[in-house]
Amino acid sequence: MPGPASEIAADIIHEAPRQSFLLHPGCTSSNNTVVIPFRLVFQPGVALSEQIIYAATKAIVSGQLRPGDPFPSVRALSKELKINPNTAHKVVMQLTAQGLVEVLPGIGTVVASALPKPTAAARAGLLGGELEGLVVEAKRLGMQLEDVLAAVARHWQSLGGTEPAQPAKGGRKTNE
Repeated sequence: MPGPASEIAADIIHEAPRQSFLLHPGCTSSNNTVVIPFRLVFQPGVALSEQIIYAATKAIVSGQLRPGDPFPSVRALSKELKINPNTAHKVVMQLTAQGLVEVLPGIGTVVASALPKPTAAARAGLLGGELEGLVVEAKRLGMQLEDVLAAVARHWQSLGGTEPAQPAKGGRKTNE
């Protein structure tokens, strides 16, 4: 059963953007104007807080935001994203509860210094929408699963990835 993250990712791929924010990674201020350090495209039909949490989580897990990097305050999120302060507060509290950000007295909100290590399942969940988009397009083109996997493996290698593990019988990888 797909979770909220995969539903949000699917919406991000398949819906027309309502409002988009793309600002310099890791940057939290420019000429006294707070900016949002991750990409965010608001989609209709999905709770704003879920979309912001998803985008922030993806930025942190991917390393775009690193431990100790400043994270926008509730006030900054509210002002820059033009959202209700209660929604911004919900976002910061949820990210804090997940151990992704910390609110430090006298310093502000920062990416947590001791981030929880994401599991392979959590990382795959963040790719849910992108994977769904790939599969839908491959099916539209009439591709077979083996052809899609081969194309992904070639692209992976062209970007400097290592040789993917080959599944053995029973679905387990042989080179782990």
